[in-house]
Amino acid sequence: MAIFEVSKNRFVIEGQAVAHVVTVGGNGKLVHTYFGARLPYQADYAALPSAVLAHSSFESPDGVATYDFIPFGEMVYTEPTLKSERTDGARISQFSFEQAELSDTVLTLWLHDPLQDLRVGVRYELFAAYDTIGRSLIVENAGEKPVRLTTAQSFAMGLLNRPTLNFHHYAGTWTGEFQKQITPLTAGRKTIESRRGVTSHQANPWFALEHDATETTGEVMYGHLAYSGNWAIHAEQDAFGFVQLSGGMNGFDFSWTLDAEQRLTTPVFYIGYAPDGFAGMSARAHDFQRHVIMPASDRENVRPVLYNSWEATYFDVTEQGQRALVDQAADIGCELFVVDDGWFGERHSDQAGLGDWVVNKKKFPNGLTPLIEYVKGKNMQFGLWVEPEMVNPDSDLYRAHPDWIYHVPGAVRTTSRNQFVLNLGLPEVERFVYDMMDELLTTHEIDYIKWDMNRAFSEPGVPSRTPDAQQELWKRHVDALYRIFDELRLGHPTVDFEACAGGGGRIDLGILERTEQVWTSDNTDPLDRLTIQHDFSFAYNAKMMSCWVTDGPNWLNGRNLPLATRFVSSMQGTLGIGGNLSEWTASELAEAKGWIETYKTIRPTVQHGRQYRISPFSQTTASIMQYTSESETVILAVAPMRKHGIHQYSFKLTGLDANRLYQVEDRQVSGAYLMNQGLNFSYSTDYEARCLRIQPIHQLRQIEQKEPIA
Repeated sequence: MAIFEVSKNRFVIEGQAVAHVVTVGGNGKLVHTYFGARLPYQADYAALPSAVLAHSSFESPDGVATYDFIPFGEMVYTEPTLKSERTDGARISQFSFEQAELSDTVLTLWLHDPLQDLRVGVRYELFAAYDTIGRSLIVENAGEKPVRLTTAQSFAMGLLNRPTLNFHHYAGTWTGEFQKQITPLTAGRKTIESRRGVTSHQANPWFALEHDATETTGEVMYGHLAYSGNWAIHAEQDAFGFVQLSGGMNGFDFSWTLDAEQRLTTPVFYIGYAPDGFAGMSARAHDFQRHVIMPASDRENVRPVLYNSWEATYFDVTEQGQRALVDQAADIGCELFVVDDGWFGERHSDQAGLGDWVVNKKKFPNGLTPLIEYVKGKNMQFGLWVEPEMVNPDSDLYRAHPDWIYHVPGAVRTTSRNQFVLNLGLPEVERFVYDMMDELLTTHEIDYIKWDMNRAFSEPGVPSRTPDAQQELWKRHVDALYRIFDELRLGHPTVDFEACAGGGGRIDLGILERTEQVWTSDNTDPLDRLTIQHDFSFAYNAKMMSCWVTDGPNWLNGRNLPLATRFVSSMQGTLGIGGNLSEWTASELAEAKGWIETYKTIRPTVQHGRQYRISPFSQTTASIMQYTSESETVILAVAPMRKHGIHQYSFKLTGLDANRLYQVEDRQVSGAYLMNQGLNFSYSTDYEARCLRIQPIHQLRQIEQKEPIA
């Protein structure tokens, strides 16, 4: 597991199961040579054939190939990795190989373009234990004149001799995020993207490619972009069957000017490989996120059971009302109490007050401190909701600084949810948001911040900047957001953060580097959540996924389901309670307390164990999710709707030791039994839910010795 050169200018990146090979061609281009299962000998990599195909005068004289870096202007017509132009309008590049820098974990291949005097470092960082390679570009202006970048993607990579691939990606909308799509790749280009200024509900910067893979078998290649702004991923298949992949910051309405000696480093695109199907893909991705991407301070911890008061009080927040909810939340076992929207300014609805981050004295006469002390006296942590990137027109902040939002002079300023987007790319706005948050966290003993963002960008203009800098605003916003998070985490290392954007609109590895968990969807209906959470698990881990038990009938669709179903659905990630506890009956509160106690016993396995998707939920199939750790296996199951008198479902487990005995309720059976025969569950009501704990017996089963037949 290392990075090495096997022959002149052929470089190999090896993980535990994956190998990626790139060759510097005779023309100085980076030709993609191999991506797939790790090969046993270095000689195997040296023997890989040329990936270049000669064709005709209608193609490049260098031949048709797939590349790890694609410049603009040559006879290569797939999506360019980099496009740029000088102030005199020259926009052609002719890059050639300059040098390689390599260590055990990082390879950087430097290219130089004499026409614009640009140097580009194509960077590969190896995370061998997870079969993951981080791809990015370092773009340096080595000349004296400014150069304007108009495309700067994080990676390009080709796949050879794989003409029948399926492309997996997410589509969705608000309250319907993470609906996994499967599209066969045919000749042409498939693009998924966001142009909304944020990761978006409609798509997500993740993909997977496979041919006939199943949950447990077959090769899967996949990728995650660590970026929270406009992004795009392209998969192009040409007439020769080559597939060229690329992705990173969206080239739509993008530019970035580099003055002399300035550099731009693109966001990292993490490319992974699994030889053992989608379960293997998810296991590697989940472990990589928990152990490498997410904040180091929380990696060994379990996430607390939270209570959020939004659906109990909405904007009618008062200290006395919150205290009553604190008592009830503590009684049922919650560990974190979060006050949502409505605690600040003249915030009595979503029409006013956003941006005025001062505690409302009528609601909290003595500030937040008495409530915080009360929460801590109940042995709970205290959390608070904020939406710092937004402002209402009806606010003191907007009246004082109407130029702090994205806008174009003379154009209508569009409100969505009665609010505008603050321009974080302005230094004074970035400083305002940071100072406000820093003061809030310094003044109050806050343990948890839910950071929301409830609308996409519009009127993308910055009148104070020059015309050629207008298209920099998208990146400047994300850069400022990340700086604010990074500075706040440095100054307040004990505070945890949750990323929210009206639900799942900002979920990606970039924001996950800075937050302990995410709000997956505003849709808290347990059946809808089962489908969202099932597909979400292909790309993202359970620990980061905030899941709430809310009231029935559900606010979104009016469906009223048993409390047990609501709990089992929400126990598939980090459990939260969002219902109005003051309206729950004594029996419901007692049942909730029991479920929370159960969740706390299985929480280490759910949040840190290996997750297996046994069966997706539908009206005719049960939802079966399995979580396995060294100490136990947990099954969370929700039955389908009863039909034609059928009231039983069966399923087989996976990932167990075939020769070990397991305790399953009142009996002992082998791992082989559970994986081959499986279990049967009976149910008497629609959507009946249950949690089953299966624990290995410490001694391995002794193989029975049978007498030979005489």
